[in-house]
Amino acid sequence: MKKREEIEFGNKMFFLSILGTLFSEDIAGKVVVITGASSGIGESLAYEYAERGACLVLAARRERSLHEVAETARDLGSPDVLVIRADVSKVEDCRRVVDQTMNHFGRMDHLVNNAGVASVAMLEEVDDVTDFRAIMDVNFWGCVYMTRFAVPYLRHSRGRIIALSSSASWLPAPRMSFYNVTQASKAAMAQFFETLRVEFGPDIGITLVTPGFIESELTQGKYLTKGGRLEVSLVPIQRAAKCAKAIVRSAIRGERYVTEPRWFRVTYLWKMFWPEMLEWVYRIMYITSPGDDSSEALSKKLVDYTGAKSLLYPESVFVADPKRD
Repeated sequence: MKKREEIEFGNKMFFLSILGTLFSEDIAGKVVVITGASSGIGESLAYEYAERGACLVLAARRERSLHEVAETARDLGSPDVLVIRADVSKVEDCRRVVDQTMNHFGRMDHLVNNAGVASVAMLEEVDDVTDFRAIMDVNFWGCVYMTRFAVPYLRHSRGRIIALSSSASWLPAPRMSFYNVTQASKAAMAQFFETLRVEFGPDIGITLVTPGFIESELTQGKYLTKGGRLEVSLVPIQRAAKCAKAIVRSAIRGERYVTEPRWFRVTYLWKMFWPEMLEWVYRIMYITSPGDDSSEALSKKLVDYTGAKSLLYPESVFVADPKRD
């Protein structure tokens, strides 16, 4: 009898999940918390939610940039925007973001765990590996802290968590070993939220986002190689605004997974069925001889010699604003 009830419950939840994708949640007036909202995908997510009439809580370390984003969000239609300077790697900052949200709005409907950092380096190029603890502190533990403090309020509102992991969680790439090493950083984050699906059940929805190459400060040159050069590849980069639109659209439809650009989903199949070929291509295109820097990589030479840079990357990728703090 118990087994039959479990099967019936599973069938019911499957039906509800399918039904949920056919109707979109009206988020006008609802409260959305976005970490890492001062630039990149987080900034674009703020604008996308604002256009749909959501109230916003914008959190990041750069307060001046946050206020600029908040002003634009208000112009786009957000009825109320709260700015909080916070570092998600610090547990007390995460607690403060949630407490101030509840004190100001009295509710929370969407938590967007977007804050993240990256480092571009091969393992043997790094002198002190302990310098990279910050990547795990922000990318993984920042999500854990924010989620733990937000859970009671999201459960009450039957809200949703939007977790920005990365396609790097299944598609490791050279010079990104500290960013996507198995069970670390974005891969650990993805597994964490997959587990929470079971714990939360239907009380809190989870949309796991796995972006490919998206316009951000990583592509704009904020994060460089040890030699001070930006890594360049032959993979086209999608604009952050387009990615944000797809994320919010999927979240309010209750979808469980989002990969942008959509064509990037095929890389999962590459990794599953042709791992040796994928590794061979990586070595040919991106790995240089010992002592050489990344400018000697074949991918960099092809981009430079063919003039493909203007076709593959948005113009903003090559225009970093040194005044933006």
